Amino acid sequence: MNVSSRLLEQLIVQPGRAAAIAKRDPGWTGGPDFEDLGRPELEERAREALARGIEELSDAQELLWASDSYALLVVLQAMDAAGKDSAIEHVMSGVNPQGVQVVSFRKPSAAELDHDFLWRISQALPERGRIGIFNRSHYEEVVALKVHPEWLESQRLPPGDRGQSFWNERYEDINAFERHLDRNGTKIVKFFLHVSKAVQKERFLARLDTPGKEWKFNAADVEERALWDDYMAAFEDALTATSTPWAPWYVIPADHKWLTQALVARVLVEKVRSLELRWPEVSAAEHAANVDARRKLDAEVP
Repeated sequence: MNVSSRLLEQLIVQPGRAAAIAKRDPGWTGGPDFEDLGRPELEERAREALARGIEELSDAQELLWASDSYALLVVLQAMDAAGKDSAIEHVMSGVNPQGVQVVSFRKPSAAELDHDFLWRISQALPERGRIGIFNRSHYEEVVALKVHPEWLESQRLPPGDRGQSFWNERYEDINAFERHLDRNGTKIVKFFLHVSKAVQKERFLARLDTPGKEWKFNAADVEERALWDDYMAAFEDALTATSTPWAPWYVIPADHKWLTQALVARVLVEKVRSLELRWPEVSAAEHAANVDARRKLDAEVP
C-alpha cells in the first residue's frame, strides 16, 4: 500500500480539536482507497511499505547523525499489548544501533520522586543526531495517575486541589516543556497505538497459550483492563490537550501490527525529511588534506 501524506493526515489529532478516540477504528486499514483489497493483498502491501520505510529511515537516521543539529524524540503510549515493543523492534530494525536509544519508564524511584515529574524525562532525552524512543513516557503522569489519583500521594506534592485544574496545569507544563525542546532542536512525534479491547484480550490469551511467551503476561494487566473506560477517557483528555503543531499526536490503528508498523515508519521518515537536512560540507583546508591523503594512499606500494 502507498502510505501517502494524505493518508497520514487522517491519523493526526489536529491541535485545538478533540482527539475523538472513540470514533477512530482500531481495525482501520486505510479507508476507501484500500477497501477493494483482500486481507492477504493488503497485508502484503503493508509489509512492502514497511520494508521501504525501514530502508528510508536508515538513510534518514544516518543523515540526522551526520548533520548533528537535531534530535528526534519518539513517544509511544498505548494500552498493554497494543504492540509498542514490536513496533520498536521492526521499525528500527534497519537503523544503526549507535544512533538510537530506547527508554522505558517504570514506577518512579525514590530519587525521581524528590524532583518534579519532568525531571527524569529530561535526563533521558536523546542528544543531537540521535533518535530517542520513549516506551511510555511523561504521559503516564496524566493518564495512569489520572486513573489512579491515589498514586499522587507518593509524589510528595505541595498541598492543593487535585481536581481538573491540577491536570490542566500538567498539560500546560508538558506543552511548554515540549515547546522548549522543539525550539532547541529536539523534534517530537507522539504515537498513541489504538488497540481494541477485543484484540487486547486475544493477545493476552496468546501470551498465556504460546510456549515461551507466558513470561510476557502480567496478571496485573487484567486488573488495569477492568478500568478500560477510565483509561480511554484519560487518553482522550491528554491527547486533546497536548497535540500541538510542534509535538503532534498520531492515533495509529493497532489491531493489525503489520499496518501499525508501516504507518509508524512512514511518519518517522516524513518527520526527518521535513527537517531538510544536508550532509556536512568539507572546508577547503579539509579538502586539501584529503587530496594529500589520497595521493599518499595511491603512492603506497601493494
